[in-house]
Amino acid sequence: MEDRFLGKQVSYPQEYAPEMLVAVPRHLNREQYGLKADKLPFMGYDTWHAYELSFLTNKGLPVTGLLKIVYPATNVSIVESKSLKLYLNSFNMHRFGNTAQEGLQLVLDTIKKDLSELLECTVELGFHTHANAPVASDFNDYTTLEDDVTTDKLSFDHFNEEPNLLTAGEQSGSLKLASHLLRSNCKITNQPDWGSAYIYIKGAVLPDQQALLKYLVSIRNENHFHEEICEMIYKRLWDIFAPVELAVSCIYTRRGGIDICPVRVSHQHLLPSNLTNAALLSEKLLRQ
Repeated sequence: MEDRFLGKQVSYPQEYAPEMLVAVPRHLNREQYGLKADKLPFMGYDTWHAYELSFLTNKGLPVTGLLKIVYPATNVSIVESKSLKLYLNSFNMHRFGNTAQEGLQLVLDTIKKDLSELLECTVELGFHTHANAPVASDFNDYTTLEDDVTTDKLSFDHFNEEPNLLTAGEQSGSLKLASHLLRSNCKITNQPDWGSAYIYIKGAVLPDQQALLKYLVSIRNENHFHEEICEMIYKRLWDIFAPVELAVSCIYTRRGGIDICPVRVSHQHLLPSNLTNAALLSEKLLRQ
């Protein structure tokens, strides 16, 4: 079902089309990492920014803006991205409401209902017109690995995920590390997905920073959805270093008018509060 639209030529629907939505069960990928729904080592959210939501009022006035979608990582499924794009574009020529505000409320109520039913959870939505300045990023105090380590002296030889690269350093306590070198490929089409990884880890044993950078680079040829990459990184760090606290956020570049930003954390207080709040539009990061 996950390849119903991916990699195929599909005509854009000209009228509201909820049947375009496709759910992909999370367990299909989690099983290979020993992740079980009733015993997940994380909580978190998947945050989506859809830049192409638009519709017409009953008088033909176009209304357009950025739709922010947030739903929990503990639900049973994700929404397949191309199906969401096709679904959202089905609103483009459909008419809702006598005024922009009335139409917007009808559209948001419809999308919330459709996605919540599809994903079997409560989906939060925010609609943003960029009229207000965005709030600051949640990741301003992270050290960028490729700027902090002597990358020119390192050899990078692995481009398929290699957890054995994750060796311990001499430091204990906590680290806030980022890399903008994250790249993976779409599970179905093999198209490259570019992103940034933000990692907070606290414990008696912490990863060597050069080793962590090599590991993140080794993901370069992996074929997974964005959410799956985030959970893979989290699970490797969780298993190898047994941290007291762990948070992994992957901020991906938009493709097809949508960006996907999964977050997985060990404790509620580690959630990036701006990114996971549908009502707030965060300052854009490098890869968005």
